[in-house]
Amino acid sequence: MASKTLDADVTSASPSGKTFLGHPRGLATLFMTEMWERFSYYGMRALLIYYLVSGGADAAVGSQGGGLAMQATTATAIYSVYVSMVYLMAYPGGWFGDRVWGARKTVAIAGFVIMSGHIALAVPGQAAFFAGLLLVALGSGLLKANISTMVGQLYNGPEDPRRDGGFTVFYMSINLGAFVAPFIIGTIGKEYNWHLGFGIAAVGMAFGLVQFLLGSRHLSPKSSKVPNPLKPAERNSLLVKLGIAVAAIAVFYAAIVGLGVYTLNWALVPLTVAGLLIPIAVLVRIKRDKDLSAGEQSKMSAYIWFFAAAAIFWMIYDQGGSTLSLFADKKTADNLFGLGFSATWYQSLNPLFVMALAPVFAWLWLWLSRRNKEPNTIVKFSMGLVLVGASFFLFIIPMTMADNGTLVSPMWLVSIYLIQTIGELCLSPVGLSVTTKMAPQKYASQMMGVWFLAVTAGDCTTSLLSLAGVNLDGNGIIAMQASLAVLAGLAVFGYRKRVQALMGDVH
Repeated sequence: MASKTLDADVTSASPSGKTFLGHPRGLATLFMTEMWERFSYYGMRALLIYYLVSGGADAAVGSQGGGLAMQATTATAIYSVYVSMVYLMAYPGGWFGDRVWGARKTVAIAGFVIMSGHIALAVPGQAAFFAGLLLVALGSGLLKANISTMVGQLYNGPEDPRRDGGFTVFYMSINLGAFVAPFIIGTIGKEYNWHLGFGIAAVGMAFGLVQFLLGSRHLSPKSSKVPNPLKPAERNSLLVKLGIAVAAIAVFYAAIVGLGVYTLNWALVPLTVAGLLIPIAVLVRIKRDKDLSAGEQSKMSAYIWFFAAAAIFWMIYDQGGSTLSLFADKKTADNLFGLGFSATWYQSLNPLFVMALAPVFAWLWLWLSRRNKEPNTIVKFSMGLVLVGASFFLFIIPMTMADNGTLVSPMWLVSIYLIQTIGELCLSPVGLSVTTKMAPQKYASQMMGVWFLAVTAGDCTTSLLSLAGVNLDGNGIIAMQASLAVLAGLAVFGYRKRVQALMGDVH
């Protein structure tokens, strides 16, 4: 985290004194880099569930063939595992930024890896497809934690009044890229050629990489430093352990394949279980670190509440690209006011609503703050949980209407995405900011990875349900998830005074 030093003051703006929307000039570089990376990621993600089911029994009538023809439960499990791995890789990505390459170098390398992954996806064949998913997940993990850390480094410590606003502006870059991508990558990929769509995603990442390399001079010098570099003994020990682990995994799967019993579940189930256990193990390890001060320990205790709340939120929210997408393709009318459209366009609703509502929320929080009535972080989190739960309670209505084969109005999904977006604006930007404020100094970049592990835990829960054969578009399971979110939101609100006490000077 940045400290209140003279160096922080000097690096909070570009040498020329120019700013970006009243923020340090480096925010423009990070804004554009993240926008293009998210364009490539969300464009590919809009295609993913449809490509997995295309040609199979779960594909909509008249949809493009040439996909992997999987059942909806398997496709949802793969989608959820993939998304969870993207966010799981954010933790080692933050570790690389802290201990090996520094944030700036890590992001540059990540851009090349992501671009390579999209190029692999553009090559027909199942082997290239899964290799591409692996590369995109790995590269996205390297990029996510470190680019968010660099945003924080632009400001003069946690108390800089521009800091929350800077993260909100940065958050807009994510949604700008995510808004455009389904119209371009989604439409071309789903309606014309899957692999051409994946190829356009690679071009988008190339633009982002060029932008980052050209604009890096505006970033804080701290972004090039390695805060806690590995010692030679640590590096050698790590390489030995990594080599043993890779060899063991290779031998195990070679035996499974040799025995002729390998199925996709041999890959999906271990990844899902790891995605649930690793976040718990990471939180326990940090919490038990004796190097942390009493204040840092207390803040970590409070942070566990935010983590659990976020995991439940993302479990429901991320089904917008799987459960809701399949419903959009099979059970929702593909035209509105006489205008036809691709089902991938629904993926643009959330970023559209974010861009429209984020300034409103920023103004609202400021207006309430001036009157000493702004809800604190804990209350905002509880609001986000209740809202995402309410969106799934609403989802039950069009699901029931479609049981007899009726194609429901697109406005049902529009309403669901709108409610989820309002919940997201209460939880996600605040979560990014509070993570940087509450992070122990020793785990500066890694804590951004910990925040993203909440997404991993949520998505792995969805994957586990799918692998168990649970039909996620059933009324019962939707109602159960909605109830869980609302109850969790009420619990967070009920314990808000206790959590605030643990947070110390962070508000």
